[in-house]
Amino acid sequence: MKRIIALLSILVISGCSKNDNNPLEEQLDLKSESSAVATVAVEQRYLALGDSYTVGESVSQQQSFPFQLVAKLNSRGKNFLPAKVIARTGWTTADLQKGVTAANVQRKYDFVSLAIGVNNQYQGLSKSAYRTQFRALLKQAITFANGKPSHVGVISIPDWGQTPYGKKSGRNLANVSAEIDAFNVINKAECDAVGASYTNITPVSRTVTKDPALVAADGLHYSAKMYAIWVNAIIASYNRDN
Repeated sequence: MKRIIALLSILVISGCSKNDNNPLEEQLDLKSESSAVATVAVEQRYLALGDSYTVGESVSQQQSFPFQLVAKLNSRGKNFLPAKVIARTGWTTADLQKGVTAANVQRKYDFVSLAIGVNNQYQGLSKSAYRTQFRALLKQAITFANGKPSHVGVISIPDWGQTPYGKKSGRNLANVSAEIDAFNVINKAECDAVGASYTNITPVSRTVTKDPALVAADGLHYSAKMYAIWVNAIIASYNRDN
């Protein structure tokens, strides 16, 4: 996430191009009144690419992680516009590619997040196809971030098998976890290859059995409380990777 702070410099994440080499938290700090005014004067933009977790299925839009991220950054003096979201429940990497094409994105963004793959795993789709499609999506994300890999944040696939829905699904949950780990090995490797930031939220997704409040009312997706944890992790990762 040292790279995401280029974002958070930018976002805070990306809002501060002049501070790309500084930790995210430092970039979030307002060093002086004049710098604060300058930061607020510049509108910053965030594009979130993904599936149901990016949409925030079963919670309000403001409780989804992209909107919580913007709110947190803005509370620290940034000036991010509402997140632009290209995501839909049930989307695989192939679906997201089609969605991005249909959206015909023209502008550049200060920060771009990419969280995709759970439906590839759920549907038993090929890992080799996932790698190819994820790589292409990551390349597009970098393009949307004005060619800056450090302004792109990849988020790992959570383990849906640990949710109440997963427990009742009849699936072999050990296999589900192993497959999710295998998909995450792929997206992490692709992320590292281009220098984007990576946030591993999979471990915390496996703690829902200990804290039911991390799960949304539908028993499958996550709550605002969980997404708040993701937001903190995204910021911390950006600090680490940049």
